[in-house]
Amino acid sequence: MRTRWRTLLAVAGVAFVLAGCSANESGTSTSADSAGIGPAPAVPQQPQQGTAGNGKAEQDKGQPVPAPQAGAADRKLSRSARLELTATKVTDVVAEARGIAQGAGGYTGQESTGDRLATLSLAVPAEKLDGVLDQLSHLGTSLVKRELNTQDVTEQTIDVEARLATQRASVERIRALLAKATSVSEIASVESELTSREATLESLEQQRNSLAGSVAMSTVAMTIRSVAAPPPAEEDHSGFLGGLAGGWDAFLVFGGGLLTVLGAIAPFLLILGPLAWAGWWLHRRRRAARPEPVTPEV
Repeated sequence: MRTRWRTLLAVAGVAFVLAGCSANESGTSTSADSAGIGPAPAVPQQPQQGTAGNGKAEQDKGQPVPAPQAGAADRKLSRSARLELTATKVTDVVAEARGIAQGAGGYTGQESTGDRLATLSLAVPAEKLDGVLDQLSHLGTSLVKRELNTQDVTEQTIDVEARLATQRASVERIRALLAKATSVSEIASVESELTSREATLESLEQQRNSLAGSVAMSTVAMTIRSVAAPPPAEEDHSGFLGGLAGGWDAFLVFGGGLLTVLGAIAPFLLILGPLAWAGWWLHRRRRAARPEPVTPEV
């Protein structure tokens, strides 16, 4: 009996709690209706991933959007190279290098040329640097050193452009103040400030132009050193043709020696030859004029 009573009491308590919750919800709905608000429309449930994305978008609305970064294709690269060559004739290599640079649309900068050493600086378009380096590397006798340097100046370019925009706006504001100045002191003060800011603007423009020039044109520093000409390759004297060539060389050497000897004794022949012939002629004439001896008869 006690167990049944406990069960009934528990059921009655649960029913009383449920009735109270229903009354509260009914009262809340009635109060909202009486205020003219009406029931809240049902909001469709979104997936959990979409909800997180919407929350992130709501948070990003109040934050400043960072400036877009330049991609790999938009990077500003300043490239330079250095070459060291050897050559038997330094001046010829310098002339060829100058022609290669001019053919690529570039020009020659500083140059110092001597018989044993030459240094010169070439400026070529950046997009043609690799081809020009390949051509220059084959000049002269041999390639001693080849260096290629690349510097990323993208951040510097962006910074200078931003400072230029700010400085231009500053100069325009000072000019507007100068137009409104009335007294001499105000005009002098504003003009002094305007001169200072215009000087800063010109300096930034020079920096921008220098960066643009280093990106558009690449420099090649060349050093050319003189070396002795390599000895000629020895010929193969084996076989019949080799023997024939050796015999001909020996004949030429013998003939050259014989001609040398004849050339050496020629002066003596010119002097002693006529004297010897004259003596022989006199001796023959005397013998012809001398009477022959008579042999006695027996």
